[in-house]
Amino acid sequence: MGTGIIGTGVSGLYAAQLGLQTTEHNIANANTPGYTRQRTIQESNPGLLTGAGFLGQGTHVATIERVYSRFLTEQVVGSQSSASELDSYYAQIRQIDNLLADPNAGLSPALQDFFDSVAQLAAKPSDLPSRQAMISTAEALSARYQSLGSQLAQMNDGINGEIKASVADINSYAEQIASLNQQIGLAQVASGQPANDLLDSRDQLILELNRLIRAKTTSNSDGSVNVYIGSGQQLVVGSQAVALATMSSAADPSRVVVALKSPASTQEMPEKLLKGGTLGGLLAFRSESLDRASRDLGRNAASLALTFNAQSALGQDLSGRSLLSPAGFESALFDVSAPAVIANANNPAGSPSVSATFVTLPFSGNFYTDLGNSDYRLTSDGINATLTRLSDNKQWSGATLKDVNDALLLDSQGFTLAPAGVLPAGASYLIQPTRDAARNLSVNRVLAADPGLIPAAGPIRSAAGANNTGAATISAASIGPGYPAAVAPLLPLPFIMEYQGGNLQGFPAGAQVAVDGVIVPLAPGGIVPYKSGATMTIVGSVPPSGVSFSIAGLPNNGDRFSIDLNPAAVADGRNALALGQLQIQDTMSGSKASFQEAYAQLVSEAGSKTRQLQVTSDAQQAILAQAQASRESLSGVNLDEEAANLIRYQQAYQAAAKAMQIGASLFDTILQIAAG
Repeated sequence: MGTGIIGTGVSGLYAAQLGLQTTEHNIANANTPGYTRQRTIQESNPGLLTGAGFLGQGTHVATIERVYSRFLTEQVVGSQSSASELDSYYAQIRQIDNLLADPNAGLSPALQDFFDSVAQLAAKPSDLPSRQAMISTAEALSARYQSLGSQLAQMNDGINGEIKASVADINSYAEQIASLNQQIGLAQVASGQPANDLLDSRDQLILELNRLIRAKTTSNSDGSVNVYIGSGQQLVVGSQAVALATMSSAADPSRVVVALKSPASTQEMPEKLLKGGTLGGLLAFRSESLDRASRDLGRNAASLALTFNAQSALGQDLSGRSLLSPAGFESALFDVSAPAVIANANNPAGSPSVSATFVTLPFSGNFYTDLGNSDYRLTSDGINATLTRLSDNKQWSGATLKDVNDALLLDSQGFTLAPAGVLPAGASYLIQPTRDAARNLSVNRVLAADPGLIPAAGPIRSAAGANNTGAATISAASIGPGYPAAVAPLLPLPFIMEYQGGNLQGFPAGAQVAVDGVIVPLAPGGIVPYKSGATMTIVGSVPPSGVSFSIAGLPNNGDRFSIDLNPAAVADGRNALALGQLQIQDTMSGSKASFQEAYAQLVSEAGSKTRQLQVTSDAQQAILAQAQASRESLSGVNLDEEAANLIRYQQAYQAAAKAMQIGASLFDTILQIAAG
């Protein structure tokens, strides 16, 4: 009887001791990240069969288990991955929002100051201080574009560095998880019991991994887990870790991308597969917001430079030089880099280079660009080339891409492409029309050194005859793009028209005349029907190139109107006035937006996206907090509960010890009887 009592007491004592140690372990790790509360699973020992039935033999601790829910843990892990992605994205885009919307550092004040100076020049075209002020504000404007573009480029460099750091951390976590897989397998095989603290450490590493990138896990029979990222790419398989790497993109060397390493090669991974976590947020921010902001800002800078330079080319400087002058004519105020064309690093050997050129389009006396906010990819199958707009995957190929001479690859997107040879099958080129235009914008050094070269005047002038008897007047004449080559040979100046019987006559043979944009056939003798107030353009081939003017009112027969070269007219500010009008005209996006409107849209989109991410991020943080609270309610350490457990196990321990004491006393009594 004594042995039975003592044995039962010892089992209770040991069980209580394990309970106390487990409780103390919980209390000690109450603030340990990732720790899961543990508990002893106590079972009764098999009973001893006696004549009176089965006699209890005490208890034993079957195992010490984690109070763990895989479902709740996966909820926390998934919520953490999404929250980290949104936090990362929001932290980055907030910088763009602050940069673009800053009332002092933004673009709008510099644009306004520049066009104010153009208006002052139009009012005082001969005033050298006004010309110098325009140069100064142009330099300030280009410096603002450069500053904004450079800061966006620096953000891109920063993203590259953060991607490298994130990949290094991912590899570190993968190696640690693989190492723990091995330790857990060995420990559980040797003991047949769960390695609770090692399992907690592995779960915490998986959570930390999901802060960087979304990862899924599957369990193996030996207690190890496999970790997958993307669309199923293996990161950890049992005790083996598969390393990620970073490399320069084959399509764009300035872009750091994530690659999957294998014994044979390093394969670039598509960014769309890398979701969640800080890395997913960085990649999403770069592709969705940073690239777009850089392209939009560059489109604004390129459109300003192209349209302003195109209109400047139709003017006359303070010394009387213009496109009509035999001497050289320097008119471009801004210098802007050509669209970038980057050959893929994996192109076939001997693939030719491809150059790109901006296109400025005229209409109704205005200029505009068709530049969009997308990059493009040019590919070839060896026979046909295909141009793909990457923002929406729209494609042009075959006849829609080539001009009549098959010499240039053309597109209505604001630029032309010219290959230096035949494109072989497999050749690929990334076209970035505007991404670096803002930071490469500058003021022409020649004009900056001599403000008198600013073409503020018009190169031709019009006049009504001194002996006219009618009331008709002629507007100031202007030239359009393409005038010297296409029209000048057909329209020797001075050119004189005469009104007779409802017609204007004297137009030179071979010229074409457009009335309000519609070509009117010339009657014999160069006669065109007179229409009061209509805009008339003498064109070479395609309007609106040529010389434009309008005659309004009622002329009398014999009234004459002339167009002649403009002498060095220092008080003429007609072209400066046209330059100033570019501020309010739709010069961008296929004549659908002005500079200010396009920039305001960029600021608005950045602000809206920032606000959206802030709200979404706050909501995701709330979801994460709820998931963590649910997990903690089950698996977390409750110190009040553990204090109660201490008392419970203490009392069990004391009771078991008392039972042992009684058993020992009874045993001593038996020994005394035997000795007597």
